[in-house]
Amino acid sequence: MPAGPIRLMYRVYKYILPGVDDELARWRVKAENIPDTELRTQALASIETKRFHCQGGGVYAAANPPARHVLIPLIVALQTISDYLDNLCDRSTSMDGRDFRLLHQSMLDAVDPAAELQDYYARREESDDDGYLHALVRECQTRVSELPSYAQVQDEVRDLVGLYCDLQVHKHIRHEQREPALLGWWEENRPRYRHLLWNEFAAATGSTLGMFMLFLAASHPGVNRTEATRIRDAYFPHVCGLHIMLDYLIDQQEDREGGDLNFCNYYTSETELVDRISLIVTSARNDIRRLPGDKFHRMIIEGLLALYLSDPKARSQRDVVAITRRLMKRSPMTRLFFWANSMYIRSRQSK
Repeated sequence: MPAGPIRLMYRVYKYILPGVDDELARWRVKAENIPDTELRTQALASIETKRFHCQGGGVYAAANPPARHVLIPLIVALQTISDYLDNLCDRSTSMDGRDFRLLHQSMLDAVDPAAELQDYYARREESDDDGYLHALVRECQTRVSELPSYAQVQDEVRDLVGLYCDLQVHKHIRHEQREPALLGWWEENRPRYRHLLWNEFAAATGSTLGMFMLFLAASHPGVNRTEATRIRDAYFPHVCGLHIMLDYLIDQQEDREGGDLNFCNYYTSETELVDRISLIVTSARNDIRRLPGDKFHRMIIEGLLALYLSDPKARSQRDVVAITRRLMKRSPMTRLFFWANSMYIRSRQSK
């Protein structure tokens, strides 16, 4: 594990950003050749506008540089499936939960090296992607097979992917059905997470970070199932919840314009929103202390806050600017260091 933020960012600049760029360039070529116009549009948009999701996920490969040639392609492929399907569902020509369920079966198959590929577009009109989604699934299956301890973490990975898929189905069906479906789902899971609000649980299920951390663990030989469970419980729900609550925080204006559900809209006031996110930050910090290399995971938490709160979308919304000031108040130097690096990386890419 990198011992501090300077060492981590050295690896990010040297290995991770170039590796992610190479992988996304490869998938962009495939996306450009998708025959169906709608599928091609959403595939390309997911790569162009959500690049930072892959870059952020790629940081986990910085914790084991010798395994980066497996971890980076795996993380980029799974995140690209996630972002592509999210685009398809957000801007969908369908409102059918069965369609969304079948589309997201591809993510479950991607983390199961023995799974057979399916016709994931069978319940929608658009279907001709020239094998794009199948190629992404196969890439994930190939890469997880190369992780020496994947068999020990697979059940936990599948559990997190299953929750992710449930969320995507519930939050994309017809508007009048979304909240009842999400609340019913929450009632099934409430006994394990009584300290959370329903929207916070739902947000936590939307994160891929727990999956990526389990991939990192599986890149080392000798990991056992007890350790896999410990990792899962350290990341879910608080680290994962922080990730997606910050994502929703900066997307509020975009979601209002698109008519999309946003989990930050269910608080009674700005003060409650800040207090709840602050509580999740504290809980996430406490949770990761149970893991070896907890300094690395602490950097992940500070990096999340820096990455999202420095996003241009956060600076363009007056209410989010006010929330950002409150969340960034008395920030540790590590967070400010990651803030500066996030700004630099964005400025470099914009050129």
